[in-house]
Amino acid sequence: MSVVEVSNLKRNYKTHIGVFRRKKKITEALKGIDFSINKGEIFGLLGPNGAGKTTTIKILTTLLLPTNGNVRVLGYNVDGEEDKIRNRINFIFGGERSLYWRLSARDNLRYFADLHKITKKIREARINSLLKIVGLENRGDEKVETYSKGMKQRLQIARGLINDPEVLFLDEPTIGLDPVAAKELRHLILRLKNEGKTILLTTHYMQEADELCDRIAFINNGEILRIGTPEDIKGSIEKMRILSICLQNVSNEQMKNVKEKFKNIKINNKENTTNINIETGDIFLVLNKLSEVFEEYQFLTINTRQATLEDAYIHLLQGDKHE
Repeated sequence: MSVVEVSNLKRNYKTHIGVFRRKKKITEALKGIDFSINKGEIFGLLGPNGAGKTTTIKILTTLLLPTNGNVRVLGYNVDGEEDKIRNRINFIFGGERSLYWRLSARDNLRYFADLHKITKKIREARINSLLKIVGLENRGDEKVETYSKGMKQRLQIARGLINDPEVLFLDEPTIGLDPVAAKELRHLILRLKNEGKTILLTTHYMQEADELCDRIAFINNGEILRIGTPEDIKGSIEKMRILSICLQNVSNEQMKNVKEKFKNIKINNKENTTNINIETGDIFLVLNKLSEVFEEYQFLTINTRQATLEDAYIHLLQGDKHE
């Protein structure tokens, strides 16, 4: 069952340009995207900055109206039925916004509970439960300004759950966190999914998306490039492997030659060594071409690996740019 349905969603922004700002410019942030999110799944919306992720989330959370298209959340239209949606969803930013640092965690949660008109009896029991869920039950009466980034972000999760939402929107929730704090937050997100929450997640960390998401949509320039499970997306380039080669004493002429032979190539120079990564479906063909450019003694190491979600992401974005 779909709890979010997006059909032909378009969003344009009008800006004024010129010295006297008399000319109007229309920017297409979303160019007619389609997707749905099923009940109880974690759906990833991934793409570069400016791809349309934030605009999409603002529309789904009723903060912004679409220019065109049909968007329904929990069966209600975001244009005209937003009051029926807002109490059943919540939105969590990455970073340290949306918290009052000079208040305690408990007082922060009381404030947001009051905004949602939650009765005092329910409020106190829920706050105690949420502080325990996010691991802050022993620090709940301390001011937020004394918290680490990881603790603040866990409190953000508690804030987002204060109204017991059916759909939770997480915008880069682990940004800026150290590896331990990020891992703890991912475990918390999976726990919420197991408790029946539906989650839309944006992140720039491909490994995180691979670990958490049931399905992923890649978006770029306001268009959906591909939707599928992480395995489906990686499988779409299953014939592609990443060939990693470390060479020594590479000349400028050799580097120019190899760049002309390969399109999907990454080069990293370090003093007397050069690391080359090449996407390929035919490793031996690539090695033969490289042997035409480099001498045998120049090869230090040669490794291959399967394509990752990050490789698929970059592959799709580069393909989108080439079209």
